[in-house]
Amino acid sequence: MSDNICSHLQAIKEVKTSDDYVCEECIKNGGTWVHLRTCQTCGVTLCCDSSPAKHATKHFHRSGHPVVASAEPGERWLWCYEDEQMVD
Repeated sequence: MSDNICSHLQAIKEVKTSDDYVCEECIKNGGTWVHLRTCQTCGVTLCCDSSPAKHATKHFHRSGHPVVASAEPGERWLWCYEDEQMVD
């Protein structure tokens, strides 16, 4: 990867994907989601900031896990919350 890509993104060697197309927190509470993101540290799949509960961002703030991948079909990108960087 390029030198201008943060170390969190550079550390990703294999992208974790979701087994199920659900937000693991929304299904516990009967919530809804717009898009899904998969944490690249622990593999949990949660809803994005366009979703009412914003579980993926809350997970970052609680856990410190910096990188998520889109869990949307056909999308291939990573986002680092800590450094606010995205790579395709």
